[in-house]
Amino acid sequence: MPKAYWMATYRSISDPAALAAYAQLAGPALQAFGARFLARGMPAQVYEAAVQQRAVLIEFDSVDQAIAAHDSSAYQEALQALGDGAERDIRIIEAIA
Repeated sequence: MPKAYWMATYRSISDPAALAAYAQLAGPALQAFGARFLARGMPAQVYEAAVQQRAVLIEFDSVDQAIAAHDSSAYQEALQALGDGAERDIRIIEAIA
């Protein structure tokens, strides 16, 4: 089964304290499902229509694990802590086998 990647980009962050509260809860919640944080932060360079915005790349052993992590009660608690503190785009994609 191919690995999966969770790609998140932050369009805006309106409440840094809420983002920090989210991060405290989200990391352990995702790691419980085998998440490995590969990259996070601002892009070193952007091209074409890309926007200079915070991004996070997380690896999972499968799409099913990534989806289960997102849908877990622990991660949903993290999302509640974030509330409207950030506008994000999250995509889960399957790796090329």
